[in-house]
Amino acid sequence: MINLGGKTMKILMILDQTQAGLGGKENPDLPLGGKSMPIGSAHMLEPSLKQVDGKVVACLYCGDGYFKKNREEVKLKMAAMVKKISPDIVVCGPAFNYAGYAEMCAVLAHEINEKTDIPAIAAMSKENEETISEYKDSVNIVIMPKKGGTGLSESLNNICVLAKKIVDGEDITDYAKQICY
Repeated sequence: MINLGGKTMKILMILDQTQAGLGGKENPDLPLGGKSMPIGSAHMLEPSLKQVDGKVVACLYCGDGYFKKNREEVKLKMAAMVKKISPDIVVCGPAFNYAGYAEMCAVLAHEINEKTDIPAIAAMSKENEETISEYKDSVNIVIMPKKGGTGLSESLNNICVLAKKIVDGEDITDYAKQICY
């Protein structure tokens, strides 16, 4: 098949143990790891990614408890792994209303934006107001519902459209005001 348009957008996702499908609250100390394929909640993005010619090429994961205990190490290693994998953009989340995961998403998106030339965005629900208020001015944080809330499909679409606009070098100012905190 000949692709006459642009190239497929390569996305790397950062997940916690639950969203990676590698345990729940009982496994918060899951060490940093990765897979060169979509795992866990990455599959939720697939319908929206098809609309923007995007593909999850890898998922990095870390238990939120492990992150909390090894914050500096995880920040360094995640930024290095992102550089090595070299996606077009990094999506940290969706964190829903999980406080530890939301903090990890915001911190890592900020670190990746600061230490690499690869853009990173995050996604979480309004229940994470402390994290949102600390990072909303330095990280694009897409608004999403809490786990089980309404509006998930729209939020997933917003994540993918924002990612595509960033990768394509578009001015995202107005769009981000509509869909981010």
